[in-house]
Amino acid sequence: MWLTAGVLLLSAAIWVITTSFGPRPADGLPQEEAPKAVATAPSVATPTPTPPPTSTASVAPGSATVVGIGDSVTSATVCGCTGFVESYAANLPAAAGGPAHAVNLGISGLTAAGLRALMTSPGPTATGVAQGDILLVTIGANDLTPLLSQWQASGCTSTCYSPAVEAVGSDLAAILLAAKNLRGHQPTRILVTDYWNVFADGDVARASDGPAYLRWSDELTRALNSTICTVAQDAGATCVDLYAPFKGDGSVNPTTLLAADGDHPNAAGNNLISAALMAATPMGDIQRPQGTG
Repeated sequence: MWLTAGVLLLSAAIWVITTSFGPRPADGLPQEEAPKAVATAPSVATPTPTPPPTSTASVAPGSATVVGIGDSVTSATVCGCTGFVESYAANLPAAAGGPAHAVNLGISGLTAAGLRALMTSPGPTATGVAQGDILLVTIGANDLTPLLSQWQASGCTSTCYSPAVEAVGSDLAAILLAAKNLRGHQPTRILVTDYWNVFADGDVARASDGPAYLRWSDELTRALNSTICTVAQDAGATCVDLYAPFKGDGSVNPTTLLAADGDHPNAAGNNLISAALMAATPMGDIQRPQGTG
């Protein structure tokens, strides 16, 4: 009897313990125990691969070389002052590789045909151009010199001067192609200027040749400038206008920017050319011209 009572008391105790500690739903029945979460090793994030650094065409400050090629406007020998090539190089910002080393290869009296020959044969011009991170080109006026005597003798309309202008364009295209070949795949910026006048201008020209000459030389200059810019742009170079800085819309007298001969820029004129070139130069990476691969 005592054994039976003990068994009954033990069973009741077990029932009480079981019902007391198990979770209960609203109806009072024991709730099924939720499955236990299985511990897992913490996940390790896979690092994102870092892409290799890409090369840029930028140049270090002070490492750029500026090469000027062309005629007496480039050489600045008539001025007897600091030419625009040297001024441009000295004032080139660090963002574009400046202050830069200047190499002035301008030659007084040089024609576009003559520069084409120098660019396509071994010599100082070709060697210098091959070293130029920035190339400044001013050429074509001397090719038109024979037209002046024709105009003075019998006039020279567009039918007369167009073949000479087109020849300059052909030579300039070959010059720019040769420059790219000489530079190979090296990043290069080429800036090609046009002219304010291919001959004398200002007070000197007005006094010696008169208003009719000024009108004709202006017409001829505009025709050449159009050809120069078209060829430069087709070659992936930058055309830098000098007409407007010197003469505005054509009504401005450029005498204060010209040397005593009325034909070449003086110190102020060279500074103005340098400023025009600088304004056309992107401040940053030296750009690869089109067609260099």
